[in-house]
Amino acid sequence: MNSQQTIIIRQLSIGYRLHTRQQKVVSENMNASLLTGQMTCLIGTNGAGKSTLMRTLAGFQKPLAGEVLLQGRNMNEYDDRELARLIGVVLTEKVDVNNMTVTEMVALGRSPYTGFWGRLNDEDRQIVADSIRLVGITHLAERMIQTLSDGERQKVMIAKALAQQTPVILLDEPTAFLDYPSKVEVMQLLKRLSREADKTILLSTHDLELALQMADTLWLMASDGQLHIGSPHDLASQGHLSQLIERDGIIFDRNQLTIKVS
Repeated sequence: MNSQQTIIIRQLSIGYRLHTRQQKVVSENMNASLLTGQMTCLIGTNGAGKSTLMRTLAGFQKPLAGEVLLQGRNMNEYDDRELARLIGVVLTEKVDVNNMTVTEMVALGRSPYTGFWGRLNDEDRQIVADSIRLVGITHLAERMIQTLSDGERQKVMIAKALAQQTPVILLDEPTAFLDYPSKVEVMQLLKRLSREADKTILLSTHDLELALQMADTLWLMASDGQLHIGSPHDLASQGHLSQLIERDGIIFDRNQLTIKVS
């Protein structure tokens, strides 16, 4: 499998426009790329700008400067419908719906092609079934969403993103509300999908030990706004992970990529 650059950011500055001529810069002059077939984890302290970066890459807010290239084209040139066919987004919020089956929820991922109230044709239904199978929840297909555990619901939302058939999937804290075994399952699932479905996957997470074990690449947003990029071992050897993790009583082992509490 040859990895290709799906998203490229160049001299990107992110933040908020407060008034007509005022803005708050969260991070600036970022350069990076996301590749097909890889899972990248975005880590950093609270307030470092992870959510702002995710919203910018999803097209939910405009960059303050620089550009985001999506499949070689500036993201600003895409309309909402085009973006919905290129980027799937799974948000942090818990799914809170009633009287909808898993299959019906996953089928909403086809709305960029059918319209929200559009009818599914045979091809759409097959894509929905394939997405449910890939995530490993075929046995839940007819269950009502409100009867599922948090981990099962998160898998449903990932299947919905798969049904969207986008080359890129962005996930904001996908393991936030899960118990540890479910966190591991979701991370394993995302890494497998990046390989088997050839997806570009970027997820933000506070589950550092899982990210260190499973990410192909880390994007580390430091408290000074710098974006550090590399494999877990790269960022460990450069000292960036120690700066993020170590505090009084917390020790980071650069060789084993483990965190110890003394």
